[in-house]
Order: sequence, then C-alpha cells, then structure tokens
Amino acid sequence: MYKHFLKRAFDIILSFLMLLFLWWLLLLIAVLVKIDSKGPAIFRQERIGKDGKTFFIHKARTMCVGAEQKGSGVYSNAGDARVTKVGKFLRKTSLDELFQLWDVFIGKMSFIGPRPPLTYHPWPLDQYTEEQKKMFDVRPGITGWAQINGRKEVEWHKRIELNVWYAEHVSFWLDLKIFFITIFKVFKNEGNENKGATIEKTPEKEKEESIK
Repeated sequence: MYKHFLKRAFDIILSFLMLLFLWWLLLLIAVLVKIDSKGPAIFRQERIGKDGKTFFIHKARTMCVGAEQKGSGVYSNAGDARVTKVGKFLRKTSLDELFQLWDVFIGKMSFIGPRPPLTYHPWPLDQYTEEQKKMFDVRPGITGWAQINGRKEVEWHKRIELNVWYAEHVSFWLDLKIFFITIFKVFKNEGNENKGATIEKTPEKEKEESIK
C-alpha cells in the first residue's frame, strides 16, 4: 500500500507545501544565477524515469551554458572551471536540487528513489540488463539508497545494484531512514564531488569479453 499509494500521496502533499513556503528561495536562487552568468536560471536535462520513460529534470543552473561541450563532458570534478561562482555554493549546499520539487509534485519524481540517469550515461537504456532495469520500477528520487551509500564516489555498476535493492525493498521506514541520513550528509557535504569516470565496463563490453 505504501509503495503504490501512500508514497505518492506523501510526495504530493510535501512537495506542494515546500513549494508554497520556499517559492521566495527558489526565486532568489534563480535571480542570483542570472546575475552571476549568462543563460537561463533553470537547467533542464533529459533523464530516464519510471518504466524507462524519459522526462526533463529541473535544477538551478550551476555551470556555464554549453558546459558539456566545453571540457570534461558529463563529469564535473573539484575545481572545474565550467562551474559558476554561484554554482559552487549551490552545489555545496545542494540547493540546486530544490527545483526538483516541481518534478516531484507533477509525478515525474519522488523525494526518495534512485537518482535518474542520463539517457546516454552511464549507458543507453537498451544496454541495461533485465536485472538493472528493475531500478526503473519506481519513480526516481531527489535522494536515494545509493546517495547515502557513497553517492558520486560509487562505481556505476554498484550504484545501480543499490538502486535495484531499493526498488525491491521500498518501505516507509526505509524512506524515512534515507531522508534523515541525506540531511546529515548534505550538512557534511559528503560524497558530493566526482572522483573521476566511475564506470569500470559497460554491459556491452562485459558481454564482448565473456564471448572471447
């Protein structure tokens, strides 16, 4: 009952209340982003969501426009020149994620769930194994089981494994645990920086090697 009804009810009520009380903060963030650098205040990016369907996630823009074409691609490490001054603060405090409250409210995301991957990274949807695709049985989240177990420091195969485990064990108490641990980790700014390209081998590469 929780997984299929109450979880969504909590998402709607809580996201609505947070949007109602934090609209001024979202507006302030948007204004600061615009003042700091040229380009839109809100960054939209296509991600893979529930049932493998794509959607656009929303964040405060923390990098210069066209950042993925200006350097190290999808990874942004410490000292990345593409990150704006305001963007550094927003990332450190995770305030750039607040705009996902709208994604939660309209049903594209949940507060707790697997972080939605890019459509092409770590690999396209059709390259996920059937076991890995189980992570898409639930709505993606602002935070999740993988985020409190290493976040960006975890290699993608392990990250997906953690996401699948969460999808198979969703419960109110697990979500509550993830929520409070996330708050603790945000204050510590733990695991919030990429340590490099955290992919050992793509599924296709593993398949090729197993055939040899």
